[in-house]
Amino acid sequence: MTLILLAISLSIALCVIAYNFAVYALPFMVGLTAFQYVYATNAGFLMSGLAAIGAALLSVGLVIAVLGFAKNPALRLVALAIFAVPAAIAGYALVYGVTKNAIDSTIALNLLGGAGGLFIGIAAMLNLNALGTAVLSR
Repeated sequence: MTLILLAISLSIALCVIAYNFAVYALPFMVGLTAFQYVYATNAGFLMSGLAAIGAALLSVGLVIAVLGFAKNPALRLVALAIFAVPAAIAGYALVYGVTKNAIDSTIALNLLGGAGGLFIGIAAMLNLNALGTAVLSR
């Protein structure tokens, strides 16, 4: 019984950690791409890491700047969607990967993965919108 409870609690902890990582999928991918590009130019590991951190922060800062200065709601929604699409893809892959051995139906698996991706994409939009509102309201 203890082992079952431990497995359930660790699964919940894994899902919470993966959810928090999936929300920030765009800055991670931008940082990873910047790291690979700079490292390919023989700049070294430290400079590549600094470039990756700078690119990731710049991607978040750019979206927050668009949210703060754009008056058009459609432009704000596009900026949030650019941030949320990679999070939705990561959420789909996360839910699909966790449940692929438990569900036999491909249709149910894709629907569940799509619901997870939609949930994480909306959460990323709300998280970034709240961050942009909090930063620019000071």
